[in-house]
Amino acid sequence: MDLEFTPEEIAFRDEVRSFIDQNYPAHLKEIKSRSEMSKEDFLGWHRILHEKGWVAPSWPVEYGGTDWTPAQKYIWNEENGAAGTIPVLPFGVAMVGPVIYTFGNEEQKKRFLPGILSGDDWWCQGYSEPGSGSDLASLKTKAVREGDHYIVNGSKTWTTLAQHADWIFCLVRTDSSAKPQEGISFLLIDMNTPGIEVRPIITIDGSHEVNEVFLTDVKVPAENLIGEENKGWTYAKFLLGHERSGIAAVSRSKKQLDRLKEIAKGEQLGTASLFDDDSFKLKVSELEVDLTALEYTELRTLASENAGKGPGPESSILKIKGTEIQQRITELTLEAVGHYAQPDLRDVDLSGLNEFPVGPEHADGVAATYFNTRKTSIYGGSNEIQHNIIAKMVLGL
Repeated sequence: MDLEFTPEEIAFRDEVRSFIDQNYPAHLKEIKSRSEMSKEDFLGWHRILHEKGWVAPSWPVEYGGTDWTPAQKYIWNEENGAAGTIPVLPFGVAMVGPVIYTFGNEEQKKRFLPGILSGDDWWCQGYSEPGSGSDLASLKTKAVREGDHYIVNGSKTWTTLAQHADWIFCLVRTDSSAKPQEGISFLLIDMNTPGIEVRPIITIDGSHEVNEVFLTDVKVPAENLIGEENKGWTYAKFLLGHERSGIAAVSRSKKQLDRLKEIAKGEQLGTASLFDDDSFKLKVSELEVDLTALEYTELRTLASENAGKGPGPESSILKIKGTEIQQRITELTLEAVGHYAQPDLRDVDLSGLNEFPVGPEHADGVAATYFNTRKTSIYGGSNEIQHNIIAKMVLGL
């Protein structure tokens, strides 16, 4: 694949680079983890991009997209990764938005798409349930049609940032007698509806990022049904294809890999740096080769998308390799920092008398990031499930 940019693409790269430099909020550059961010922090960059018209590069132009070429999308991702910008939250723009403009009716498009683009409506995802994660088709949350409403009862779990959400897109069971995949519908539910309760799940890094959502006799207008009743599995698979492609996060992994190299060059093993150690350097080199291969796969996927093809089995490949690489980077960063990664050393010195961090500044958050990144191989459909998808769609097994 030819990666030489045309003069027009170089001009676009310069425009993007300049725009980020001049418009990215200064206070967001100081934030080291999502646990430090408020709702307004998350939405700050989103709203700037919306005003520019760049918040949804992959959407069709008629719905607010950019009509960018695969090369321009690649440049956009590269420049954001290099600048370390906070990604636009995917739940609205990258997930439910494409479902609505592809399968929703005109009234739903007019009602929901503007709020997704502007950031006025914050969405969360109601897929996983206790006992129904990787085996999503076994979900139990039930919706019963009563006149012009559905009555929804059940629960969802691992619902990311639901504490901030205005809306949730939910998979619900509307036919218990059908085969599991054939009795599911796709509902849009206002989080302010009576009967919805959000309870926090505090993760091992001490942050409140995910939640349990309980739905008790929640009354949802039937007009909030996307597409046909009992066809939700089709829309869910479409959405997951988009989610998995985005999880790869190649440009951001490249930045983290560069950071890992800098840390390793600064960590000492006797009189030499850790990066001079052949065994460690081999691990980094193998990681870099795999990341380059993933980047080419992502470029082919972008080219296919530009030709009008939706994400196929390649989205599963991107998800598997992308998340594995993210985990390997955090593992090697933890190894490079060594004992300074211990959270207690970053909170208070060994004497317990003075509150200041012990060790290098680059050790901040390394352990928390390592623990948090364990989840990447699970969300969006576990990597084991992705292997099954590839075996079926590519190998015909």
